[in-house]
Amino acid sequence: MEIFEHINNFLSNINDSIAQWGAWGVVGFIFIYIIATIVLIPGSALTLGAGLIFGVVKGSILVSIGSVTGATLAFLIGRYFLRGWVEKQIETQPKFRSIDAAVAKEGWKIVALTRLSPLFPFVFLNYAFSLTKVSLRDFFFASWFGMLPGTIMYVYIGSIPKTALEATTGNTDTLRLILNMVGFIATVAVTIYITKIAKKVLDEEQKEISSEASK
Repeated sequence: MEIFEHINNFLSNINDSIAQWGAWGVVGFIFIYIIATIVLIPGSALTLGAGLIFGVVKGSILVSIGSVTGATLAFLIGRYFLRGWVEKQIETQPKFRSIDAAVAKEGWKIVALTRLSPLFPFVFLNYAFSLTKVSLRDFFFASWFGMLPGTIMYVYIGSIPKTALEATTGNTDTLRLILNMVGFIATVAVTIYITKIAKKVLDEEQKEISSEASK
């Protein structure tokens, strides 16, 4: 089909451009992701784009590097330079105020769980955690671990159009397409399951904290 061929050619041109940039293309993508995270721009579009341009494995690695680096820098900026501004933002967000008490009790576990839960926006969490007592080390590793399932899922979603187009134009075999789809479904299922568990644990933790505060 002609339309698929045009789209496939467009994607091929993008990939060729990235390949020509070599290491600079990779560095540029990571840099953009870091800046977007610091200035509170959601990275979902960039994450999807990573899957489209780089593929699942390389895209997941690049997004993981960009997101955790950006999150760590935002955390440090909030803790040492923008503390007053972050405190004002927290005042209008009750669910963020409860994080401090939870972190004081459970530490890195709460950081990881909030990364897995859709209830808390990723970009502002970096600044919210800067006001807590969580250490930089715990924040870094818990954030990386907690963001990984969602990262892989979104990168996988981003890679689907390219895989489908390759199948349509005969540039890939049916078995590879089936394996990619099975992998995608499994990734989504696991991510949803983990997210539900994280939400349940966080809800229980918040109820316990509220109960203790009312005594």
